[in-house]
Amino acid sequence: MIRLLEANLVDAQARMKLYANKKKSERKFEVGDMVFLRLQPYKQVSLSIHSNRKLSPRFYGPYRVIQKIGQIAYKLELPIESKIHLVFHVSCLKKKVGEAVTPITGLPTIREDGHLQLIPYSVLDRRVVKRSNHPYVQWLVRWSNSFPEEATWEDAVKIQEKFPLFKP
Repeated sequence: MIRLLEANLVDAQARMKLYANKKKSERKFEVGDMVFLRLQPYKQVSLSIHSNRKLSPRFYGPYRVIQKIGQIAYKLELPIESKIHLVFHVSCLKKKVGEAVTPITGLPTIREDGHLQLIPYSVLDRRVVKRSNHPYVQWLVRWSNSFPEEATWEDAVKIQEKFPLFKP
């Protein structure tokens, strides 16, 4: 009776392994391969700049693999201004296939304190608002690394003070 139970247990384990492995693909990269990097905004909170996570980019890159670390970790050649670790698990990478030109989604710039460095990209609209009976000019600012739908109304004077090189 015990041998029958052990045999059934081994069969069930083999079946479960077969079903689990059907959905998995073996990923191996070589040094010099171009890969896309998946960042998860719900895990990397410092990188989540989009209010609607469904519309935020899932993959960034492509970036070059510069070193293989063990069997499941790879070191990538990221831009100098990115302040995230350079080593990623194989599950965060996706191989770039073909020679087609792909739009490069840059990594968000992060300040020394770990928060996002938002830079104005363009002014989409203007309006005049009254506060304490004084008129103030506001701009609808589209920020770098964000979608037009995520633009915010900002005081024009404050934007010009904070970003003197920005020309609307």
